[in-house]
Amino acid sequence: MATLLELRELRVAYPPTETSSAATVVVDGVSFCVAAGERLGLVGESGCGKSTIAKAILQLLPPGSQVSGAITLQGQSLLGLTSSQLQRLRGEQIGLVFQDPLSRLNPLMSVYDHCDELLRSHRPALGRSQRRQRIVDVLDRVRIPANRLHQYPHELSGGMRQRVAIALALLLHPPLIIADEPTTALDVTVAAEILAELTRLCQEEQRGLLLISHDLALMAKYCDRLAVMHQGKIVEVGTACQVLQRPQHPYTQSLLAAGQLPCRPSPPLDATPALLQVRNLRRHYRLGGWLQPQTTIRAVDGVNLTLHRGETLGLVGESGCGKSTLSRLILQLIPAHAGEVVFLGRNLSQLPAAQLRTARRDLQMIFQDPHACLNPKMTVEQNLLEPLLIHRLMAKEAAQERVRQMLTQVELTPAAAYLHRYPHALSGGQRQRVAIARALITHPQLVVCDEPVSMLDAHIQRQVLALMQQLKEQLQLTYLFITHDLAVARSFCDRIAVMYAGQIVELAPTAQLFACPQHPYTQKLLAAAL
Repeated sequence: MATLLELRELRVAYPPTETSSAATVVVDGVSFCVAAGERLGLVGESGCGKSTIAKAILQLLPPGSQVSGAITLQGQSLLGLTSSQLQRLRGEQIGLVFQDPLSRLNPLMSVYDHCDELLRSHRPALGRSQRRQRIVDVLDRVRIPANRLHQYPHELSGGMRQRVAIALALLLHPPLIIADEPTTALDVTVAAEILAELTRLCQEEQRGLLLISHDLALMAKYCDRLAVMHQGKIVEVGTACQVLQRPQHPYTQSLLAAGQLPCRPSPPLDATPALLQVRNLRRHYRLGGWLQPQTTIRAVDGVNLTLHRGETLGLVGESGCGKSTLSRLILQLIPAHAGEVVFLGRNLSQLPAAQLRTARRDLQMIFQDPHACLNPKMTVEQNLLEPLLIHRLMAKEAAQERVRQMLTQVELTPAAAYLHRYPHALSGGQRQRVAIARALITHPQLVVCDEPVSMLDAHIQRQVLALMQQLKEQLQLTYLFITHDLAVARSFCDRIAVMYAGQIVELAPTAQLFACPQHPYTQKLLAAAL
């Protein structure tokens, strides 16, 4: 097979920062190639340099970054391209699926607007009807129905936003696709379908695929070869079978061991008082309007749940089934159309604004996307200080000390090295840990966790989950744990509720649900994941 992409001795160093006078080497002498039609998986822990490689290929590194070595695509050097050449490169020659879909999507543009803008910019000869047909075709491939065309990013679930990002990468038929954690926000069934589509396109149209992920099981299924990265270097390369079945490097061996999560035994909860009760909760959306047929989306459709004090209740289901909408209803971030949320004996929907604000000290959320709770114009210290100062929980000096303690607890050490950094200067995993620290810093009683470890590699997942369990016991927390990762749910949750099409279709202790699933949808989920 002809070589499509080649990296030779690539070295990337980020410019000095306020806390460091020297450049930081992130990628150190990396070499690999991707052939036409080949699928290469790049795997490693958060912060090891995987995403930096993708940014270097597309010349998206921060100003002042130092790059040496060679990057060629179809024999052409990608270093030193002009602005017009870079514009053609991005999208036409290389399609990039970002780890965080919100960094790709403009909140003021609809799904259709995003796609149409890309086609008008790169394919000006196409007429309006031709552009629309191509948009509908590509969105259909990633399971986005036509009635979602005119929705905006905030109206979509995290998984749906990621599907839009994947569609944008496919729209111009580039010969190479770089997918940076493309299924982080997707459930196992949709992730399998999307990756099956990506790999089919690579094989049929001889496209190259560079798949960046920390999910070794996913890599094994969809990649021809794997390159394992650790501390900026490639430590092992081989076929997927060789690397996973006969790993040679100690780091690869530790990655495989970290991916094996045991099933969590379920404690008795009958005598434990209820902390939260959700009763017949409903939230519907109407789509369409002028010249568009109206459709009702039953995002949450008569949900009943009880969370016992001290338990971890897992909520699983496919992307778009209503999990995140339910979490926002519980937190009163959006109003319900019917039903009630009773927390600590009080119906939250009936509380005055002042009392609801006070209640939120005891009711916090770890968002799926850390950008949703971290202000990009504020440092890590300022982001963590904010909730303490807003709720007037302590004086500023004591709050600053509490921030340092929380950073240490979420494994961001030394804390002083992170205090004055901004979210964009952190890896995806580091940002997620800051988001976890922000949620826990007020010592809440209930924490709604919306995919809190989805952006972390297996090593860091284990550390963070262990930390969350430790904090739960120390601070007597209760977790509503939303995830599409059934292995994580199995190891971390006491009970699991399965959500499908806005309803809870099955709820059981974790071990019982995995051993004997009752609902056909639960059986389908488990079959896709195990």
